[in-house]
Amino acid sequence: MNAGNDPQNPLQRLSALLTRLPGVGEKSALRLALALARSDGEYVRALAEAMVAVHDELRLCTTCCDLCTGEICERCRDPRRDKGLLCVVAQPQDRMAIERTGAYQGLYHVLHGVLDPLAGIGPAELKIDALLQRLHGDAVRELIVATSPNIEGDATALYLSKLLQPLGVRVTRIASGVAVGGELEYADLNTLHRALAERRSL
Repeated sequence: MNAGNDPQNPLQRLSALLTRLPGVGEKSALRLALALARSDGEYVRALAEAMVAVHDELRLCTTCCDLCTGEICERCRDPRRDKGLLCVVAQPQDRMAIERTGAYQGLYHVLHGVLDPLAGIGPAELKIDALLQRLHGDAVRELIVATSPNIEGDATALYLSKLLQPLGVRVTRIASGVAVGGELEYADLNTLHRALAERRSL
């Protein structure tokens, strides 16, 4: 089966669409498209329905800005969570990685990015205003900045520390157990557990 160069060819069209996903190059996209072409119809239809549902049904939690299917996510609704602890992460997948450790029982706030001036991402492009609103309204005693230990993550942590200093909230940073320059979502559970346990003040 040859995708060819015809934009009307369904295999070529699917492959081109898949390359728009992060981390998917042309060869990977073609392999995925071929795998779907060989899959049974029931699986392909279920996959298509799941993709549409993710797009149509997911929204941002009005409290923490994480992805959820309702107005408020299950973590913000959970009365067992420690409301005095607030962990700030860059992306939903970082929150998921921390949750898998089972070491953290506080609340979260998702920024949906990190400061990156070269890419045109400043404070206005992040969910920082929503974070400030929470800190003015909630009794947060400690804010843990859990952005990845790279240039952009460190810059975001420093910016938040200076921004929040006048509010009297203790701001801490996860320890350097996560490899410098690495991404939080790829860290193993033990490393994340240690990084949280050994967090330091900013």
